[in-house]
Amino acid sequence: MNEEFTIIIFSENSIGLLNRITINFTKRKLSIDSLTVSESAIKGVFKFTIVVRCALNTAENLVKQLDKQIDILRTFFLRDSEILHQEMAMYKIETSTFTESNKVEGIIRKYNARILEVTKEFTAIEKTGHKRETQQLFEELRPYGMLQFVRSGRVAITRLKKELLSDYLKKIEK
Repeated sequence: MNEEFTIIIFSENSIGLLNRITINFTKRKLSIDSLTVSESAIKGVFKFTIVVRCALNTAENLVKQLDKQIDILRTFFLRDSEILHQEMAMYKIETSTFTESNKVEGIIRKYNARILEVTKEFTAIEKTGHKRETQQLFEELRPYGMLQFVRSGRVAITRLKKELLSDYLKKIEK
């Protein structure tokens, strides 16, 4: 049975690493639902956050294979219950529909979204939340002249007190 996993990879910043990582998914015929890369809280260490749907044993084997890659410090896979996660979405709608209808303002408030900019031509809106929430807001705003829509990948932290890599680094220092 397939389930959703968030795979966290800690690495140094090296050229070609993303390609080497994604090849491991391709070999297993896994589609990446979301991929976000950023610096971590540990200086010089980058964090890849990848969302994938697969069987548990596939996730376990994928993590083992990724850990063998040069430049990868450590890889973990987590279930939704083990993390806190969000995505950010931006919407651009025609300003004329926004000013003509109080409904749009009500929709924005209903979803706790935020207006970023208003010009004569467009109104830019931002919403942070889970994919389901940002998609629902998109569906409700679409009839009001949707000009552009973009959603980020998942950003996640664990529910643990410390970063997963911190304990691992202490173990290898000993």
